[in-house]
Amino acid sequence: MRKNILFAMTATLAVVSLLSSCGGKKEQQTAAVVEFKTTKVAKENITLDAKYSATIRGRQDIEVYPQVAGTLQKLCVVEGQSVSKGQTLFVIDQVPYQAALNTAEAALKAAQAQEATAQLTYESRKQLFDKQVVSEYDLQTAQNTLLTAKASVAQAQAQVVNARNSLSYTIVKSPANGVVGTLPFRQGALVGPSMPQALTTVSDNNQMYVYFSITENQFLELTRKAGSAEKAVKEMPAVKLQLVDGSMYESKGTVETASGVVDRSTGSIQLRAVFDNAAHLLHSGSTGNVIVPIEYKDVLTVPAAGVVQTQDKYKVYVVDKEGVAHSKIINVMAQNNGKQFIVTEGLDEGMEIVAEGASMVKEDQKVKK
Repeated sequence: MRKNILFAMTATLAVVSLLSSCGGKKEQQTAAVVEFKTTKVAKENITLDAKYSATIRGRQDIEVYPQVAGTLQKLCVVEGQSVSKGQTLFVIDQVPYQAALNTAEAALKAAQAQEATAQLTYESRKQLFDKQVVSEYDLQTAQNTLLTAKASVAQAQAQVVNARNSLSYTIVKSPANGVVGTLPFRQGALVGPSMPQALTTVSDNNQMYVYFSITENQFLELTRKAGSAEKAVKEMPAVKLQLVDGSMYESKGTVETASGVVDRSTGSIQLRAVFDNAAHLLHSGSTGNVIVPIEYKDVLTVPAAGVVQTQDKYKVYVVDKEGVAHSKIINVMAQNNGKQFIVTEGLDEGMEIVAEGASMVKEDQKVKK
């Protein structure tokens, strides 16, 4: 009797368990149908921003070296000061160069006196020669002496010019309008033309040059579209500059030139854009990113929220006529705007895909639109 009761209880539990299992499957099947937003793949025109690392330079970065050697007597500017062309930057000890000029001027006066004496002698000998008092040899000798004296005067004059120039070089002036860079030398330092480091750098920063590089393939594509490299540069759109702190520079720039040489180490071509710098916010030597807008016409696009990225592979979920989602590997362009991808392979126009929450979709899952 006891065995029959135990058997009946076991059978009852088995039936309850089986019913519970069937009910759970029904619930799972019901839960498997999840509502997702879908969209149909279509062609459109889209503009994407391509970002390139950039370096910023002044329109002119002129290194200032002394043209004469001597002790640095005076610094007339400070770092970061705006200067104009011809403004005094440094003064080098002038005493030895002033002395050299005085010596040269004295030598010139002596040579001029000798020339005057030789001139008088020649004129006297000529008069005597005309009266046949002296020979032609004496006349020719006086003339040669005069020519020698004239040459000495010319040489002395050249020495005076050199000495005066050397004295003027002791006052080091700004070669252009701009901003003074670092000042590595202080008063009392011995400086000279052969020194390895410049006294300073004067940067013309009213306009700034921003250098960036694109790949050879990219530039070749632009050249083919435009017909020539010159036209490709002229037809490039206005570019934006992202500063090192992530902010965007207020003014747009214009691409002016492209290097005619490909960098063998990187396979890239350097371009130069110019930006106005009226507020002097940009500084030579800074870095940033140049952002170039590129327009693509009649391309297939998909929303970024509908793309699942796994390492270097991208996939979307295509929804068939029965509403079942199937994953599909696609190829996309590297450039994107954070909201859309341009599809280069894997999808056809008109296909319906999951537009949002693609990472939550499972393979062969029933999708409620």
